[in-house]
Amino acid sequence: MTDKILSVKDLSINFGGLKALDNVSFDIGRKEILGLLGPNGAGKTTCFNMISGVYKPTSGEIYLNEKRTDGMSPHQMAALGVGRTFQVVKPFSGLTVEENVIVSLGMPQYNKFIKSWKFWNTLANKKAAENILKTVGLDGEASVKAGLLPLGNLRKLEIARALALDPTLLLLDECFSGLRHEEIQIVEDLIRRIREQGVSILLIEHNMRVAMGISDRVVVLDHGRKLAEGTPSEVSADPAVIEAYLGKGETADVA
Repeated sequence: MTDKILSVKDLSINFGGLKALDNVSFDIGRKEILGLLGPNGAGKTTCFNMISGVYKPTSGEIYLNEKRTDGMSPHQMAALGVGRTFQVVKPFSGLTVEENVIVSLGMPQYNKFIKSWKFWNTLANKKAAENILKTVGLDGEASVKAGLLPLGNLRKLEIARALALDPTLLLLDECFSGLRHEEIQIVEDLIRRIREQGVSILLIEHNMRVAMGISDRVVVLDHGRKLAEGTPSEVSADPAVIEAYLGKGETADVA
């Protein structure tokens, strides 16, 4: 077993005549936070969708723990330890916060129809859900309907549902979007705690200051190609990145 949990090699995908991602390569180490940045249309979410099994690459290879996974389904990727959040949070609004997490805990049984209904509200899952909600700071909201949560808590619930898959790799899609400064700090601290538990994290982030502050390394995409890769300080000093994204100052939109 190497110290790399994920390797993306020469990854490309075409949608008709459009090449949305073009020969992109990068690795993620164990317990590493890697930021994936770039403007709208750069290919960030498309890359996420291939890693998580939503899209099959046109060419290239993806390895998770040295196992080739490109072309596997989202269900197979989740079973292998890939958890994912989405920019637009859509919980089961009529269920409680705790029940939303329990639904995710049932994932291993959902391909077995006869067993899936029995897996819903067991004592073991309730205890597991309680622990996950404590981790993300939602233990006090366990009985609240998810549809009543403010955005900050919805973001934490989305992370909790991903953690219910017991991931070794967590893909976070703009989990800071729309949050106030104090909420951003809380989620930053949460992500660092998750990393310290042994989870590697790949994140897309719209807020450059946040992404540079929390990431160990950064990969910048532009028009489907990799523009730069390195530590936040290295990428911030890269002339190509400065020209493309930092001309408006440190708050320029590079994600």
